[in-house]
Amino acid sequence: MEAAALLSPAASRPLPLLSTNAPACRLHSLLPPLPVSGRRLRPSARPRGLGCARDGRGSARKSGVLEVGTASSGEWSGDAIRRRFLDFYAARGHKILPSSSLVPDDPTVFLTIAGMLQFKPIFLGKEPRRVPCATTSQKCIRTNDIENVGRTSRHQTFFEMLGNFSFGDYFKKEAITWAWELTTKEFGLPPERLWISVFEDDDEAFSIWHNEVGVPKERIKRLGEDDNFWTSGATGPCGPCSEIYYDFYPERGTSDADLGDDSRFIEFYNLVFMQYNKKDDGSLEPLKQKNIDTGMGLERMARILQKVPNNYETDLIFPIIEKAASMAIVSYTTANDAMKTDLKIIGDHMRAVVYLISDGVIPSNIGRGYVVRRLIRRVVRTGRLIGIRGEGHGNSEGAFLPSLAEVAISLSSEIDPDAESRRKSILGELQREELRFVQTLERGEKLLDELLDEALSSAGNNGGKPCLSGKDVFLLYDTYGFPVEITAEIAGERGASVDMKGFDMEMENQRKQSQAAHNVVKLSVGNETEIVKSIPDTEFLGYDSLSATAVVKGLLVNGNPVNVVSEGSDVEILLDRTPFYAESGGQVGDNGFLYVYGEEDAKQKAVVEINDVQKSLGNIFVHKGTIKQGSVEVGKEIDAAVDAKLRQGAKAHHTATHLLQSALRNVIGSETSQAGSLVAFDRLRFDFNFHRPLSEEELIKIESLVNQWVGSSTHLETKVMGLQDAKNAGAIAMFGEKYGEQVRVVEVPGVSMELCGGTHVSNTAEIRGFKIISEQGIASGVRRIEAVAGDAFVEYVCARDNYMRRLCSSLKVKAEDVNGRVDTILEELRTTRNEVSALRSKIAVLKATSLASKATNFDNVSVVVENMGDVDADGLKSAAEYLVDTLEDPAAVILGSSPGDGKVSLVAAFSPGVVKMGIQAGKFVGSIAKLCGGGGGGKPNFAQAGGRKPENLPGALEKARDEIVAAISSKSR
Repeated sequence: MEAAALLSPAASRPLPLLSTNAPACRLHSLLPPLPVSGRRLRPSARPRGLGCARDGRGSARKSGVLEVGTASSGEWSGDAIRRRFLDFYAARGHKILPSSSLVPDDPTVFLTIAGMLQFKPIFLGKEPRRVPCATTSQKCIRTNDIENVGRTSRHQTFFEMLGNFSFGDYFKKEAITWAWELTTKEFGLPPERLWISVFEDDDEAFSIWHNEVGVPKERIKRLGEDDNFWTSGATGPCGPCSEIYYDFYPERGTSDADLGDDSRFIEFYNLVFMQYNKKDDGSLEPLKQKNIDTGMGLERMARILQKVPNNYETDLIFPIIEKAASMAIVSYTTANDAMKTDLKIIGDHMRAVVYLISDGVIPSNIGRGYVVRRLIRRVVRTGRLIGIRGEGHGNSEGAFLPSLAEVAISLSSEIDPDAESRRKSILGELQREELRFVQTLERGEKLLDELLDEALSSAGNNGGKPCLSGKDVFLLYDTYGFPVEITAEIAGERGASVDMKGFDMEMENQRKQSQAAHNVVKLSVGNETEIVKSIPDTEFLGYDSLSATAVVKGLLVNGNPVNVVSEGSDVEILLDRTPFYAESGGQVGDNGFLYVYGEEDAKQKAVVEINDVQKSLGNIFVHKGTIKQGSVEVGKEIDAAVDAKLRQGAKAHHTATHLLQSALRNVIGSETSQAGSLVAFDRLRFDFNFHRPLSEEELIKIESLVNQWVGSSTHLETKVMGLQDAKNAGAIAMFGEKYGEQVRVVEVPGVSMELCGGTHVSNTAEIRGFKIISEQGIASGVRRIEAVAGDAFVEYVCARDNYMRRLCSSLKVKAEDVNGRVDTILEELRTTRNEVSALRSKIAVLKATSLASKATNFDNVSVVVENMGDVDADGLKSAAEYLVDTLEDPAAVILGSSPGDGKVSLVAAFSPGVVKMGIQAGKFVGSIAKLCGGGGGGKPNFAQAGGRKPENLPGALEKARDEIVAAISSKSR
C-alpha cells in the first residue's frame, strides 16, 4: 500500500543507565499496538547498522554515500520534496487534494493510518469519483511499533505519506513508468542504485519494469504473497504490489542480495495494483474498475536526498531534536547512542501530539485521547531522564513541552496550516497535561516507597526475599508513568527484586485489549455495493418542502434486498427523492410517514411510519420504519410527509447550536473549538474543547447573548460556494464532517457563519428562547453544554415554573425569598447534625471509659482491641483518641464498629512509644480493613479505615489483636 513505519520486532531492552554524563536510564514504555491489516512496507530484520555512516551530522563517510543526481542535498528540503511530488502528478492530470484529518471519517479505523483512507468509499464503489485521479500528502499516525522509535533508522509514530491514486483512469504501466520518472529524473536518484520487487506471479509488472523501464533482471526480485500482495481483509479489493528500494551499498553486488537487509536497502515507494476482488471462498475475480494506490514515505525520501543516516536527522524532525538537546544542555553531535535515542523519541512524538491535538484529539484515558496522553507522557518521562527541566528559560518549575511544540508548529505550515491558528490551544493543552503528569509522577514515587516498605516488611515476617509483584510494577508503569527499568533500579537499591514475568503478563493482557480497537482499513464488497450500482443518489427536497411524491427504488429487510414488504414488517426504503432529512452534521434524521394510494380510486393502500433516516452508500437516503398498513413494492409511487412539529424542533435547535458556538467564542475565546454535537427534536448538546468548567457568570453571559440574537429577529442566509471561498469568507467547519468542493454556508449575519448541510429556521425569532440546562466535563479538556430551544424551551420554563410554585407553597414564601429560606433551613440542619455528632462522640467516649480498664498488657504495652457496636466513624475516632491519651505510653488502641447501611469503621491510635517501636497505624489498619472488604490508612500514630462487610468485623478484630501482639513481641526482643 504505502511506505509506512511498521517493520521489525521490538528492539531488545537496553541496559539501565543513570545520568546525562553516564547514559540515561532506558525507557520501556509501550503504547497499545494498533495493528494494520494488509501489506505496507515489507517486514525485515532488525537493523545491523546504518547505510550512511556519519561523523555527528557532518559529512558522510565514503561507504554508502549517496550521490543523488546533480542536485545538492541543500535544495531537497522536506517541503521541497513534498511540493515536487505533488506538482509532478498535477502536471499529469492529478488533482492535488488536501490531507484529511488524523481522526478518520470511518468507524472501522481508530486513526488515519494510510493515504488511501479518504478514498476508501470510492475504491468500494460506494461514492462516485469526484476526479479520475488524485495526489496527496497525508498525515498518518501508527503506534504499533512504538518501541522501535528512535532505535531504528526509520520507525515513526507520525509520518507523511505522499501518494498518487487512480480511480479507474490509468493502471499498471503508467503507475510504474511515472514512478520511475519521478524517482530518477525529478529526484535524481541514480538508476543503478534502485531495486524493484514484484509479486511472484505478476509477469506484467516484471515485464514493464524490465522491458519498458530498463531495470536489469538481476535487480528485480519476485516475492511471495506475504510480501507483495495487498489485501484489505478476508474479502474485498486486493492486488499485487511493486516496491522501489534504494541501495546504500551497490558495491556489494547482486548475488544473494536480500531486500530485507536494512543495513543495505530502504524501501521508499510502494505501488499497489488494485485489480481483484477476493470472494468469500478465497477465489479472485477481476474488478471492473482497476485502481492504483501508491505511497512514498516523505521522511524516507528526505533521508535519501538529504544524505543523513536516519529519518530523524532530516529537516522534518531534526529542528525539534536540536531544541530538545539545547534544553537538556547536551550536544546531539557528541551525545552517546542512548542519549540520541531519547532525543529521537522526543522529536518523533512531539510531531505526533501537536498534529493530533490540532485535529481535535484531547488527552484522556479513553480512545484516541489515550494515545495522545501516552505519547505526551513518554516525552515527559524521556525529557526528564535526559535532564530537561522547566521551560528552557531558567524556570525549572514550568513545562518544557510548549517550547518543543513551538518548533513543531513552525514546521507545520505545508502539511497542517491549522496548527498555527490553533497554536494557543495546543500549547495550553500540552502545558496542562505535562504539569498534571509531573504531579502523577510524584504520587507514583510515594506509592513505590509504600509498596517497597510492604514488600520488605512482608519478607521480614515470612523469611522470604522481598519482591514487587508484576501487578504492582505494571500499576506504576501504566498509571503513574514509571518505566519498569527505573522501578527495578530503585527496588534494587532497597534490596528488593521485581516480578518481570508477572509484569510481562500484564503487558500482554493490555496489548490484547488494545487490539480490539478499530485500527484496520477494511474494504469489503457486499450486497450493498450491488444495490448502489442500480440506484442513483437521493435528491433531497427538505430545505424547501416537508412533503413530496417519490418512487420506491429499493427495499431492504435485515439488510437484504426484496421487492415487496407487507404489514407489520420493519423495512428500509430507498427513494429517488425525499423531503426527509438524513442524520448528519449532528442533526438527527426526520420522522414522518410514507403513504401509498391506489392508482384508480386514490384510496390509501399502505402506510409506513418512518422513525429514522440515515445516509448510506454515498448519498443515498435510507428511510427506516415499520409498515403499519398494506404493503409496499419497488417501483411504486408514494407520498412522503415529514412530521412538521419535530422538524421545527430540529431546526430551532440546529440554529441555536450555531448561535451557542458564536457565544462561546465571544465569551471564553476564539481558540475553543467544537468537539461534537447532537441536534435533536427536543434538545441540543454541544461538546467543545476547553480546559476548565465555565463559571456561573460566563454561562449567564452566553445564555444572554444567544437570547439577544434570538430576539433580534435576524433573517438567515444560505448559499452554496466553493470550499476554499467559504473558508476565506470566515465560515467555520463542523467537527468531524466531510466536505466536497462545493459547500452550503449558513449565515446569521453579523453573528455566525458555518459550513452546514442541516436544516435551520428562516429567522432567529422562530427559536423563541434558549436555556442552558447543564455544563459539565466529559473528558480531559472537553466540556459539554446541554440546552433547549423552541417549543422545548417553553415546555422547560413552564415545568420549572410549576416546580417553583409548589416549592413556594411548601415553604410558605414568595419566589424571591426561596433562596433565603432554603439557606436558613440548611443552616439549621447543619447545626442539628453537628449537635447530634457531638452527642454521639460524648456517648462513644463514655463507652470508652469502661474499656480503659479492659486494657491488656503485653511486654509493658497497653493494648485495647474492641468492637464498639453501632458507633459512627467520628465517635470511633473520639473514643480512640480518649483511650490513647488516658492509657500510659506505650499504648495501642484498635477499635471497630458497624454504624449501619452495610458499613464498617475501623480506627487505630498508637502512642509515641509504639510508633518508636516501628509499628505504624496507617499500614496496620489498612491490612485489617481488607478483611472487611475495604481499605484505608493514615499517619504512623493515627489512622482510619472502612469496609463493606460488617459480618467480617469480629474476625478482623481478632486478627488485629493477634497481629498487634505479635508485632509488639517481635519488636521487644
